[in-house]
Amino acid sequence: MAEQNFPTGQLMAGKRGLIMGVANKNSIAWAIARQLAAQGAELAFTYQGDALLRRVKPLAESVGSDILCECDVTNDATMDSTFATLKEKWGTIDFLVHAIAFAGKDQLAGSFIDNTTREGFKSALDISAYSFVDAGRRASEIMNDGGAMVTLTYLGSERVIPNYNVMGVAKAALEASMRYMAADLGPRQIRVNAISAGPIKTLAAAGIGSGRHMFRFNKAASAMQDNTDPMGVAGAALYLLSDLGLSCTGETHHVDGGFHAIGMPQEGPLRESMPD
Repeated sequence: MAEQNFPTGQLMAGKRGLIMGVANKNSIAWAIARQLAAQGAELAFTYQGDALLRRVKPLAESVGSDILCECDVTNDATMDSTFATLKEKWGTIDFLVHAIAFAGKDQLAGSFIDNTTREGFKSALDISAYSFVDAGRRASEIMNDGGAMVTLTYLGSERVIPNYNVMGVAKAALEASMRYMAADLGPRQIRVNAISAGPIKTLAAAGIGSGRHMFRFNKAASAMQDNTDPMGVAGAALYLLSDLGLSCTGETHHVDGGFHAIGMPQEGPLRESMPD
């Protein structure tokens, strides 16, 4: 992905915003950041811990950003510090990208009903869903009217995906939260949306059991018979965060090659791609 050239322009010129959730150069959040920067946006980034700082800092520098805030979304003090830094540096912001989710690896394999623990459930909902509510509230306090927020979700919120388990429940909560946030912030013309991306080979995807099967099946069964390209997700984010997306709010926008639209795929491609 580092070699891809993102379309350049001025759609985000003069706009400033926070990117939460870049883990490395393969992150969906990083593809979004690169596209926004290519369209003139000024960016700030969060990270958690020194290991992620070592990965995120050179990426941020490559798009001209020197604002990196250490932030643990389960820690109010670091959340306070992050948004206080943005207010001090910029005064106001125009957009927020939320790409944070987590569930313990032991929760993401086998039976949902047998393997989902109380603590695992609480943690997944806190980090993957409530963090957007909390970040969105804080962002709205310094966001210009007419701003926008985007979070990342997945089809496992709507349908059963093997081994996705409690993360599917968390993503469903995230999407419902997004709609309520959109209603609350709509009078200020602040738009809140979600992108439901198809499987992409990221650090997060590596933690899901049967990941290889997921990629093979999605490629075979999607309308485009291909896996999701991060550039497509970044383009959708650009639309939703820029003035191109005016009047679009409370929406879960699928970017998955049409996989979500297929009830039963054609037999030929599926049989060629899947073992008997």
